[in-house]
Amino acid sequence: MSIPLISGLSAIADRADAFILDLWGVVHDGVEAYAGARDTLVALRAAGKQSLLLSNAPRRAEALVEQLARMGIERALYDYVLSSGEAVHLELQARTDPFYAGLGRNLYHMGPERDVNVFEGLDYVAVDLAHADFILNTGPWDVEETVEDYVPAMKQALQRGLPMVCANPDLVVMRQGQPVVCAGALAERYAEMGGIVSMRGKPDPAIYVQALKILGLPASRVMAVGDALHTDVRGANQAGLAGAVFVTQGIHAKDLGIKPGDNPTQDRLDHFVAAHGDVPAAAIRTFIW
Repeated sequence: MSIPLISGLSAIADRADAFILDLWGVVHDGVEAYAGARDTLVALRAAGKQSLLLSNAPRRAEALVEQLARMGIERALYDYVLSSGEAVHLELQARTDPFYAGLGRNLYHMGPERDVNVFEGLDYVAVDLAHADFILNTGPWDVEETVEDYVPAMKQALQRGLPMVCANPDLVVMRQGQPVVCAGALAERYAEMGGIVSMRGKPDPAIYVQALKILGLPASRVMAVGDALHTDVRGANQAGLAGAVFVTQGIHAKDLGIKPGDNPTQDRLDHFVAAHGDVPAAAIRTFIW
């Protein structure tokens, strides 16, 4: 198995009418937009391709639009935006899924203040852990915190049998080259400790069903672009998309033995993908046309 290493999305653009794009690790690094990202969005639009930004961000879509605008990625450059936080908001609102229908109305927000829009405006009350019916996990309060910082609270929650809703399945992201723990890592530990966890976001097939409905296209005419094999590539493959383009300069750069601006060797790329098991249709150094 050899993964095609392409120089730009234009090389495979004829395979799709729309692209589902990851944000963190593809369009931006958590602080700034990557060089060339804006131009690539412009090129996608000029080529007549729809674009849907799909992020495992524990915030609602409008918050991501505002964040992108501050980075110089204005709203006119992409067609749609969908986030794991938005998906959780909709589940908490609808309460049609049996898991969510069974939740109480008192939640303990395990996460920073900036993520409260996931439940703001809904019929829930944020309370302390001792009075909560469930945990809403949007990730660590501080970028320097680790999973271990949250184990005491998790033990307390387990004693009360509290279920957890996770608004971001990502385990870690790279913020300007430094790893930052995400909500998914907290949820993973809680599940290992015996807790019940529900997640929304990549690679959950449900969020791709929603994305395809928004795009109005069959899965066979949509490709994904992302830097995480276990979420972006796995999710695209499970959803039956035309394939995923793996951005090598993202979260797996260290695993691939590359520095900024470098391409991995073909042998290193192929062996890493084979060991991981989630196979992309192609690999690309950065998000570039």
